[in-house]
Amino acid sequence: MKQRKRGLFIGRFQPTHKGHIKAIKSLLMKVEELIIIIGSSQLSHELDNPFTTGERICMMKSALDEAKVHPNKYLILPIPDATMHSIWVAQILSYTPPFEVVFSNDPLTRRLFQEAKVLVHNIEFFQRKIYSGTEVRRRMLADENWKVLVPKVVTGIITEIDGVQRLIELAKTDSPFGRRKIVH
Repeated sequence: MKQRKRGLFIGRFQPTHKGHIKAIKSLLMKVEELIIIIGSSQLSHELDNPFTTGERICMMKSALDEAKVHPNKYLILPIPDATMHSIWVAQILSYTPPFEVVFSNDPLTRRLFQEAKVLVHNIEFFQRKIYSGTEVRRRMLADENWKVLVPKVVTGIITEIDGVQRLIELAKTDSPFGRRKIVH
């Protein structure tokens, strides 16, 4: 694939893990600049979405700094979910500078951008079974070693905000915030 000027990478980054950073570094070999979308930015303090948008931006920026990715190579933008799938791509286009390619393996994301005539390419996963936000959160709740899955600086941020305890409290069945929600 020839190098393109700007690409788009969408995720919830709940939290940023080593797989995200490896994917971003790989994508930056295909584009001059990468727009990193913090998706579902309106959500936080939920079992599947425990971290705020601000926390996720700090995790991503700090992890990219730690990985020595130059800040002029990416742009981090928060975007809330759309009320309908049919307007989601238009919403993203209104929040972002122009881009030439979307990187996603999510079937719905791929379909919606392809229907909008936007070029979509797959992302090469890096040990997807262990490097996923779901696995990081599962290990946090199970008191297993989650720190090996995230950049060191992300461990520090999660520790500073008492993120593991937040997740534990969200998982309690008597917590109204612990109810799982299905998110785009």
